[in-house]
Amino acid sequence: MNGYLAIVLHSHLPYVRHPEYEDFLEEDWLYEAMTETYLPLLDVFSRLTRDGVDFRITISLTPTLLEMLADGLLMRRYRAHLEKLIELSEREIDRTRHDPSINPLAKMYHERFVHYLDLFENGCRGNLINGFRDFMEQGSVEIVASAATHAYLPLLIDRTWQDIQLHVGIDCHAHHLRKDAGGVWLPENAYTEGIDEILATYGIRYTFLDAHGVLNASVRPAYGVYAPISSRAGVGFFGRDLQSAKQVWSAKEGYPGDPDYREFYRDIGYDLDLGYIRPYLHSDGSRSNLGIKYYRITGQTDQKQPYVLQWAQRKVETHAGNFVFNRAKHIEYLCGIMDRKPILVSAYDAELFGHWWFEGPEFIEQVFRKLSTTSGIVTATTPTMYLKEYPENQAAVPSPSSWGDKGYHEVWLNGTNDWIYRHIHIAQDRMHELMRTTTASPERHRGINQALRELLLAQSSDWPFIMNSGTMVAYARKRFVSHIARFTRLYQQIKDGHLELEYLNGLESKDNIFPWIDYRTYAGVLRDR
Repeated sequence: MNGYLAIVLHSHLPYVRHPEYEDFLEEDWLYEAMTETYLPLLDVFSRLTRDGVDFRITISLTPTLLEMLADGLLMRRYRAHLEKLIELSEREIDRTRHDPSINPLAKMYHERFVHYLDLFENGCRGNLINGFRDFMEQGSVEIVASAATHAYLPLLIDRTWQDIQLHVGIDCHAHHLRKDAGGVWLPENAYTEGIDEILATYGIRYTFLDAHGVLNASVRPAYGVYAPISSRAGVGFFGRDLQSAKQVWSAKEGYPGDPDYREFYRDIGYDLDLGYIRPYLHSDGSRSNLGIKYYRITGQTDQKQPYVLQWAQRKVETHAGNFVFNRAKHIEYLCGIMDRKPILVSAYDAELFGHWWFEGPEFIEQVFRKLSTTSGIVTATTPTMYLKEYPENQAAVPSPSSWGDKGYHEVWLNGTNDWIYRHIHIAQDRMHELMRTTTASPERHRGINQALRELLLAQSSDWPFIMNSGTMVAYARKRFVSHIARFTRLYQQIKDGHLELEYLNGLESKDNIFPWIDYRTYAGVLRDR
């Protein structure tokens, strides 16, 4: 008997869009992820398909990410961003022409940027969603949905808003991918009782939890995390395999910390003369990562050595082989004690692969290539495929949990960020009032829709997460306060019957997430609760 490996990548970024500025620093989060993670992954999928290597991978594309990838303004800015990197890499080839250790790397970056521009414009037809959808329709990539703005669902308290977050997110998935979602990635893997009932309402068959969310279920799971449990509502819960997670995720004990891999923190945006790189920085001239990095990790020292691509490629080959070997041994052991095929769910943030760990996409490629030679001991699969083979699973109530530090809610509810929730809960109650409106003028209808957008954006788990992390705190606080203030102003105008259309027009242009949204679609949830 053999077993299964399900590689799951969670792709998410907060919604950042600032048309009021010519360029905006935080928009780089999207551009970096596209250049360093999403396009490299699509490139890997293309090579595997070209070579006839059968692969299966599960990816979440959160609604905020989908909305940004589909936004014309952001994609025009991304194209300009990539063209500037191409220009900079050309200059770097000339600047380093007498340095035999660095010049080949400058050429490597130039080739990558040119290739990714072609992949973006031609392979994806100017929209990365097309690229992911192509592989979804091919059957190699399973794409799961998520909550609308990645809200930390247990802390919304009101089940109505857990429902609306999931309803909007599932609708967004269908809108962009033209297919109903079979699975959902709960933001931060955060679960509390009753969420499974909401998922079942929308036809969702499965979701994921960190290991303790399954292991601490109401009934001890007979198969541990190596088979899903089924909630009372009939939703399957797959537990995360901690062994494979740590082997890849940990920078100290895992593969990404190898001395031959590229060093993330040495970037020419900080290393080179400001006058030279100023044209490629933001208009305020502040230094930032530009994505061109010439050094390897080297070791526990500030004296970093030049990156050697061939050395890193050999390590990728070795580490992928070790990963597959360990999964095969694990599955061989489990097959001896289980009466069904085990499944190892290896779940990670997608941005680990490429952005943080430069060689990560090639690691995934080599894992799939090596899986094809394991004589069937380990087979790549997706949750949907596993549930098709094993539709009946042990009944158990999952435990409240998350995959955050310490495993529960503390990251998103502590002294750095607890103040936000009283504002969220008041806004939720006020939104109830607005959504109970049965008839409204076209302008009032637009106003209520925009109020809903502002509240959804305020509910994002990204803002309390950033506040807790201690980085970019001012931006996170500003974003949260701005959305609550915009919601409150709209609420008061709608209640007073004096909607300022110029103000509304500005918000519709600036915070234009979910342009298709209609509050009446979600008002039924209020009547049902």
